[in-house]
Amino acid sequence: MAKTARYKRIRYMIPEGARILFVGINPHPGSYGRGVPFSNNKSFWYLLCDSGLIEKRREELSNDEALRRFYYEEFSQKSGLGFVNLVDRPTVDVAKLKKDEERKGVVRLLRIIKRRRPGLICFIGKITYAKFSGEKSVDYGFKEPIMGISAYVCRFPIRGPTEDRITELRMLRDYVLAQPGKRKRT
Repeated sequence: MAKTARYKRIRYMIPEGARILFVGINPHPGSYGRGVPFSNNKSFWYLLCDSGLIEKRREELSNDEALRRFYYEEFSQKSGLGFVNLVDRPTVDVAKLKKDEERKGVVRLLRIIKRRRPGLICFIGKITYAKFSGEKSVDYGFKEPIMGISAYVCRFPIRGPTEDRITELRMLRDYVLAQPGKRKRT
């Protein structure tokens, strides 16, 4: 049995009133096999750590089992962050997704937003937001609110200078903390 067959899909950890709901396009087969988003290349987790969005040592995040325990036992509850993909099917490259494969995920995301009311919706990469919105040309930055909730398109974790991505995540952290009723979780 292939390692990726171990999980039917990644379980999404989304607390009610999440500070930030991160939205990805779909998992890499390595991440899918581990059952943890962005665990094939742990850059996303290191960026969350370096930006102060999660309180975990990099050494703990680099270990697959420790990262899995953290994701399922602490990530949402302690950090107040959430994560969901538009498409559950793993591919090595987003170009391998089928036309309109994200439609069910868009409907699911809208339900999640309506029920969970995150402080900010952060789309990871331009392609993710383009698939969600149907827009052909997408820039980074703030977008029209979705159901009254701020939306932002951030850079993909493995593209571009690391310091730029850390600065961007710190700005999002500070933006959410400045909203009434949103405070840092520990």
